[in-house]
Amino acid sequence: MWFFLAVVSAICLGFYDVFKKISLRDNAVLPVLLLNTLIGSLLFLPLILLSHVGLVSSESHWFVPSSTIEVHSWVLLKAIIVLSSWICGYFAMKHLPITLVGPINATRPVMTLLGAMLIFHEQFNEWQWVGVTLAIFSFFLMSRSGRKEGVLFFRNKWIFLLMLAAILGACSGLYDKFLLRSSDLGGLGLNPVFVQSWFNIYQFGLMGLIYAFLWWPVRKSTTPFQWRWSILGISIFLALADLVYFYALTDPDVLIAIVSMTRRSSVLVSFLFGAFLWHENNIRAKAIDLLLVFISLLFLCIGAMK
Repeated sequence: MWFFLAVVSAICLGFYDVFKKISLRDNAVLPVLLLNTLIGSLLFLPLILLSHVGLVSSESHWFVPSSTIEVHSWVLLKAIIVLSSWICGYFAMKHLPITLVGPINATRPVMTLLGAMLIFHEQFNEWQWVGVTLAIFSFFLMSRSGRKEGVLFFRNKWIFLLMLAAILGACSGLYDKFLLRSSDLGGLGLNPVFVQSWFNIYQFGLMGLIYAFLWWPVRKSTTPFQWRWSILGISIFLALADLVYFYALTDPDVLIAIVSMTRRSSVLVSFLFGAFLWHENNIRAKAIDLLLVFISLLFLCIGAMK
């Protein structure tokens, strides 16, 4: 079941990237991110309120339990990690082709794999190791494709921000497993809807401070903000992707590295939009790179079934 949920999450993430690219074209990044966190908070705030007054039963999957300040501090830390990753990733997405951003993001689970091995002692079979090796090799092929468009991987600040976003995203994935894993297995065993709901609330609060102190004072001298309905699509698809992802992590047999790798197959959706809707350059070479990433995902998925 956890693998099926990971696939659903991947499809939602693909549309999330597409709406994000549409929203960020020639637009101010921080206001878009602020609205994204606001809409995400508004989607889950009713669940918090209805659960508090007893209109959502404690037996319901949508129930948000009350908790201690200590537990809330764990969720706040997740919000800090994810928001840092988002800020880096949003700026990178604005300035880089989506057909390049997607495949690079698809290699993110390799970092998660290393962490899963070191922290959770996850074991992998031959199929999974082949998949990881192919994913690492695909990164070097993508650097070649990037050079054809004048993007030098180790000299381009947007690539640096994208890689930093990937590292922070991998840390978030490992942290998610700690938050949701049963206390018998060394985790906190938190309720998935509780984590998702309060994580969005805290993200909006943090983003509000960043917006007020970093963007608002210089708004007249930077890229102006334009409202676009695609911003709403960012929040909806991200909320759906994260919700099914959190439920996948509650399965005691889940392998976080495989879930993370499967979610990265979202690149297929964003790549198709970049190729056929926006007609981005160098599609053939990028398609070969993407094919290698996709093959690596297949090896990992086959390995997960063994």
